[in-house]
Amino acid sequence: MQVKKGDVVRVHYTGTLLDGTQFDSSVGRNPLEFTVGAGQMIAGFDAGVLGMAIGEKKTLQIDPENAYGLSNPEAIIEFPKSNVPAEMQLEVGMQLNLQNEYGQPVPVVVLEVKDDVIIMDANHSLAGKDLIFEVEIVEIVS
Repeated sequence: MQVKKGDVVRVHYTGTLLDGTQFDSSVGRNPLEFTVGAGQMIAGFDAGVLGMAIGEKKTLQIDPENAYGLSNPEAIIEFPKSNVPAEMQLEVGMQLNLQNEYGQPVPVVVLEVKDDVIIMDANHSLAGKDLIFEVEIVEIVS
């Protein structure tokens, strides 16, 4: 039995960057369950598991366009420092959550703290990066 579009699968995976830095893994946790081709995973991961069999292991190298996209310069935002509580000590590299117009959290990273504004990056932390996943198909549920 091989994985096809529409199958619900369970996989173990470890995700790393090209330099070997690990950013995520299911090791020590329950396998990740998702429906292949349903848009629940990044496109390269979805496509990469197609045709795999239970117990099969594979290395997927996924370019940014098939992962979290390229870094978008429009996602670099200036936030008025006056909107930040005075007691909050902001530092470059600090991760914060803003809210969009629908009240949903938007994770950002502080790039620069100026006198009147804070420059923040709202791109996904893995945007613009090539990703490598070691994947093993544990189960094809349906």
